[in-house]
Amino acid sequence: MNHRFVANQLGLLLLVLSGLLVALALYEFAEYLAGTVDELTAIEATLSAAGVGVVFGTILWWYGRGRSGDIFGRREALLLVALTWFLGTAIASLPFYFWAHLQLTADQAHPFKSFINCYFEAMSGLTTTGATVLSDIEALPRGILLWRALTQWLGGLGIVVLFVAVLPTLGVMGKRLFHVEVSGPTHGGVRPRIRDTAAALWVIYVALTAAQVVSLRLCGMPWFDAACHAFTTLATGGFSPHNASLGGYASTAINLVTIVFMVLAGVNFGLYYQLTLRSAKNFFRDTELRVYLATMLIATVAVTVILLTAGDPITTTDGRVIEARSATTVVEAAFQVSSIQTSTGFATSNYDTWPFAAKAILLMMMFVGGCAGSTAGGIKIIRVWIAIKVILAELERAFSPHVVRPLRVGKTTIDPDLRIAILSYVIGIVALFGLGAFTIMVFEGGEASFTTAASASAATLFVVGPGFHQVGAIENYGWMTDATKIFLSFWMLLGRLEVFALAVLLMPRFWRG
Repeated sequence: MNHRFVANQLGLLLLVLSGLLVALALYEFAEYLAGTVDELTAIEATLSAAGVGVVFGTILWWYGRGRSGDIFGRREALLLVALTWFLGTAIASLPFYFWAHLQLTADQAHPFKSFINCYFEAMSGLTTTGATVLSDIEALPRGILLWRALTQWLGGLGIVVLFVAVLPTLGVMGKRLFHVEVSGPTHGGVRPRIRDTAAALWVIYVALTAAQVVSLRLCGMPWFDAACHAFTTLATGGFSPHNASLGGYASTAINLVTIVFMVLAGVNFGLYYQLTLRSAKNFFRDTELRVYLATMLIATVAVTVILLTAGDPITTTDGRVIEARSATTVVEAAFQVSSIQTSTGFATSNYDTWPFAAKAILLMMMFVGGCAGSTAGGIKIIRVWIAIKVILAELERAFSPHVVRPLRVGKTTIDPDLRIAILSYVIGIVALFGLGAFTIMVFEGGEASFTTAASASAATLFVVGPGFHQVGAIENYGWMTDATKIFLSFWMLLGRLEVFALAVLLMPRFWRG
């Protein structure tokens, strides 16, 4: 294995992250000049984190300097992707950790005084999960809040995709990295040169982010809040700079804009590239897109009917009470369904108080997720659709064994190998969900209810963030033991890399030969 070239490229990535931290410090300095005194400590913390990144990045780059990338196969790509997330998260967590120790006295308690909490928060950011250990988010300075949002924005299309787009040294090896990093079983609609593909995806990503920032500002949201929420919406991450998330604005217009961009973020970005080629017919004919929108619509209608039938008042995240028979109920249902299905994790209401049937639909949407090639989590619509078609085909074979019918999705025939791979993934991820719930119950020693453990496992494995009960819409993960938070940090990364890209590193055969 070409370890030294992997180290060289990893060092370059840490230097890129350090450069971003320096840019953040410049923003914090501007805030300080504007009179925000708390930003002085944030500047020190950010520059300290950048310094650590530069030191380790330089060491890794120097260790691998001059090493040729000619020998760069799938094993090297998998290793580089995994190490990128582990070490990148460590650097991303340092501004939180340094700020807590520079700002607070020894007798002042804060979640960020624990490095494990900081690592959990940064992993949740970069994997776009949205789970947090914080109970008072608004106590953080604006610079730290911006970095918290930026970690999700960077993780949205993946640090490695940015890596491929920005750094030319990878050459053709970038293709291997790209296909390890981008989620889902398909990568249609992209350009032949993989670096051009990554760059094109980032242009689309930035354009959609800018469009949402402007839209939220026009709805009355301050520029800073609009930027933070746009960063975390397009990344389907869900970090908000406010304790009440988007529910604190009490604005239907803001909720509707956010719904639109959450839905857009859950679409395969390759389809957006098709639109840039003026190929709208391919966009609207895409089977996965149609199933995705239909699933979301059906779930929204079902939740709306359940809420209206129950008639119970809806409590928002900032404590307001909405009558269940108002038109706002439809918006609340649509918001939470799109937020959960796209794995964004924003909340406008405390859905933990909703009827059981509505919560069951939201849990189901955690599993289903968005489209392949999007920033959303979950199993992915295309996998679920193919798995359903395989089951239906097997049922048909039970009474018509001589019928041979090709399995198609749209105009594409699904070959047997892909069927097996998808069914293996679906079965494996459901088994991992159960294993995660059991592990949380063991680590918490009875402090976590079964609902809490099961939903926390699903919410982190499918990178959704909030779950139910003790980790619900208005709760957080800060009360859990360090062992659980370490486990869930690994669980988030496992879900973000869709299991196999990380699980193979645990196999002894991976390191031999």
